[in-house]
Amino acid sequence: MSRQQQGVSSQVNGSPASSNGRLRADATEPEVIPLRQRRQFTVAYKQAILDEADRCRQLGEVGALLRREGLYSSHLTRWRVQWRGAGQLEPRKRGRKANPQAAEVARLQRENARLQTQLERAELVIDAQKKLCQLFNLPSEPETIE
Repeated sequence: MSRQQQGVSSQVNGSPASSNGRLRADATEPEVIPLRQRRQFTVAYKQAILDEADRCRQLGEVGALLRREGLYSSHLTRWRVQWRGAGQLEPRKRGRKANPQAAEVARLQRENARLQTQLERAELVIDAQKKLCQLFNLPSEPETIE
């Protein structure tokens, strides 16, 4: 039974498929097919394939090259854009790009929070001093002697 036929049926050997959509591996199945890994191509391999594709002159040569190497035409298109656009064939990192200013922003936010708590404490001390001055009828401003 092919992999597609297994995925189409909702039951395998009379037992329903698991809740996550994947098929359960029963003892009656001869083998469990592992999931394929994402292919990664080296820069030298990409360059060699691009060079060979550029040398193809007759009709169908590029198709034969792609079939022989197990590639898709979108591979060639993407590699050509990478090579001609950026001048490099190295794979780019996937996912979010790191923000170079993130560390500085985080440091400034911590410093800001520390200074805010320090200011709140200072304001509490000043308010307490004002209340004590009012309680003992003392002048809130110190007198200067001339």
